[in-house]
Amino acid sequence: MKDRPPKIVVLAGPTASGKTEIGIRLAEAINAEIVSADSIQLYRYMDVGSAKPSPEERARIRHHMIDIRNPDEDFSAGDYVREARQCIRNILERGKLPLVVGGTGLYIRCLLGGILELPPSQPALRRKYLEEEEKGGPGTLFGKLAELDPPSAVRTGPENISRIVRAFEVMELTGKRMSELMLNHSFQDQPYRYLFLCLSPSRDKLYERIDVRVDSMIKGGLLDEVAMLQRRGYSRDLKPMQSLGYRHAAMILAGETTVEEAIRLMKRDTRRYAKRQGTWFRSEPEVLLCDPDEIDGIGLKIDDFLGG
Repeated sequence: MKDRPPKIVVLAGPTASGKTEIGIRLAEAINAEIVSADSIQLYRYMDVGSAKPSPEERARIRHHMIDIRNPDEDFSAGDYVREARQCIRNILERGKLPLVVGGTGLYIRCLLGGILELPPSQPALRRKYLEEEEKGGPGTLFGKLAELDPPSAVRTGPENISRIVRAFEVMELTGKRMSELMLNHSFQDQPYRYLFLCLSPSRDKLYERIDVRVDSMIKGGLLDEVAMLQRRGYSRDLKPMQSLGYRHAAMILAGETTVEEAIRLMKRDTRRYAKRQGTWFRSEPEVLLCDPDEIDGIGLKIDDFLGG
């Protein structure tokens, strides 16, 4: 008889929802090791702005998929799946439970359901579409994508020009819309039996946590961190350097805005990002929404899953 897939637990949620603290407490209770699913924490030197677990927190519970690339190194969802699955195999061999913790929905979806194999990016095509956006003005490609592939436009959003361009690349290289390819794939690879938990605080509480986090990042040295990264030669144009907090700090350092205005924008943009994350996770099949204040209830759900 074929062996049943191993069990893993996933703890997802929007930024500032409490994943790090709750994940560590749960891992201590269930003899788990944490596999990060965060697209910025995987980069070295990017600690403050990514809210990376502290050395003390990482000493309590072993973490994986953190500090595995330099900021100028490419890292795809396919890379994440390959490396995270190897981490999970190693954890299982040690007789422990893999606990996947993070807010990057695409990483989690691909880890649980497999990666959609797409043709590699072609620089000439990317240049063509980027030039079209530059010529037509901001929003040109998004408007076109909304007409040709509405589901992909909704999922991507108007601000992610890299993913918008990728959608057009895929259409030109395959003759099919990205949403059509994803629907046909349907993420049917099922390597694990999983419990998919998502922290879902009230909007007011989440926004309050976001405001506190932004303020603490500024006080905790975000500007110094970005200045250090730039001294190391990491351009503000790099993809991870364009992420929340880092692009705002770079604007301050370049004299393009004041600290006060950058903080306002950072809080606003983080709230918008958290809203998109929440929408993504709520649309995932089999997800169980959890109140971050009810950790005992979360623990009971895990106990039921592991005992079944």
